[in-house]
Amino acid sequence: MSQRRFAVPDVPDSDHELSADDAVHYHWDADIEPALTVEPGSVVRFDCRDAYDGQLDPPVSVEKLRSVDAEGHPLTGPVAVAGAEPGDTLAVDLLAFEHRGWGVTAVPPGEREGGLLPAEFRDPHVRQWDLDARRNGTPVATFAAADAPDVAVPLAPFPGNLGVAPGGDGPHSTMPPRRVGGNMDVKQLTAGSRLYLPVEAAGALFSIGDCHAAQGDGEVCLTGIESPTTVTARLDLVDHHSVPGPQFETSGPFTPSGRDEPMYATTGIAPDLMDATKAAISDMIAHLHERRGFSRPDAYVLCSAAVDLKISQVVDAPNWTVSAFLPESVLAAPDGSGAAASPDDEAGNE
Repeated sequence: MSQRRFAVPDVPDSDHELSADDAVHYHWDADIEPALTVEPGSVVRFDCRDAYDGQLDPPVSVEKLRSVDAEGHPLTGPVAVAGAEPGDTLAVDLLAFEHRGWGVTAVPPGEREGGLLPAEFRDPHVRQWDLDARRNGTPVATFAAADAPDVAVPLAPFPGNLGVAPGGDGPHSTMPPRRVGGNMDVKQLTAGSRLYLPVEAAGALFSIGDCHAAQGDGEVCLTGIESPTTVTARLDLVDHHSVPGPQFETSGPFTPSGRDEPMYATTGIAPDLMDATKAAISDMIAHLHERRGFSRPDAYVLCSAAVDLKISQVVDAPNWTVSAFLPESVLAAPDGSGAAASPDDEAGNE
C-alpha cells in the first residue's frame, strides 16, 4: 500500500469514480443535476480538490494566497442514491484517503475576517507541509520553522466538508455546517468511520471535499492542513436509524498520535464560551512564541494543525472553562530523534 494511502483493511473495488474536473460545484443546492446516480451500497471514488481550488499549489507564497479567488469550497458531486427520499438516512462509510504529498495551512488576509483571532492576525501567512515524511515509522506532516523546533504532525486524513443537499430553495453557502452536514471539520471522520446524514432532497445528492491531512480540534486559523485528496466511500440507505442531524461512529484518533501522551495545556475562563476559547488559544500562541521559539503566525498555524480545544466545564456559572492541548510529540528534537523538551524539562536541566 502506498504510504500516501490511509484505508480500512480490504477496501472493496470502487463501483464508480468521479473526477473533480468533471463534477465540481461551489454551493449546496438541491437543483444541481447529479453527476452520478448509484444504487444503495455502491462504493464511489471521489477525486477532491483542495479548499483553495488549486490556486495555492506549491511552491506556496503570500502573493499566491492574496490572489486566491474561490467562490466556495470545491465539492465533488453531487451523487444521487437511487430511492433516497426526504426523511431517509444516508450512511457514508469512509473507506480510504490518498493524499498527493503536500498540504498547506494559511492565515487569511485580515480584511477577510477569517479564523478565530482576525484582529490579532491582520497579515496573511502561509506554510507548506511535506506529507511524505515519517517519524518513528509514523507518517507525519512536517515544516521547519526558523529558531524553533521542527514540527511533525501525525497524518489523519479526513474530509472537512461533506453532506447532502439541503431541502428548500438554494443556493446555500458551503461555509457554515448545517443539519445535513457540510463544513463540519470533524477531524475524527477518518478511514473506518461511518457518518449518518438526514436526507432532505430526493436522491440525497451527496458531495464531498475540503480534505485535510490533519487538523486540531478547532481549526483556529481557518484552515487545517489542506490537501488535495482522493476519497473512497460507500453510500447506503439505512432503515430504523433516523437522525436529526449528522451523527457518526468512529475510532478516532482523539489525539494526533492516537494515544495518550504528554501535553502542554492552556485554559480560557470567561462567561462566554467563545471568549474563553479565544483566551485559551491566545495563551497557547503566547506560550509557543515566548517559550518554544515560534513566530506568532507560525504558532497560530500550529494551533490550527495540531492543538485540540476541549470544553472543560459548562456548569460553574458564571464562568466556563475551555482548554487547549498541545501534544509534546509534534515538536521534534533538534536531532530529529524525538519530542522537544518541555519548558519544565528545560528548567530541570539548567
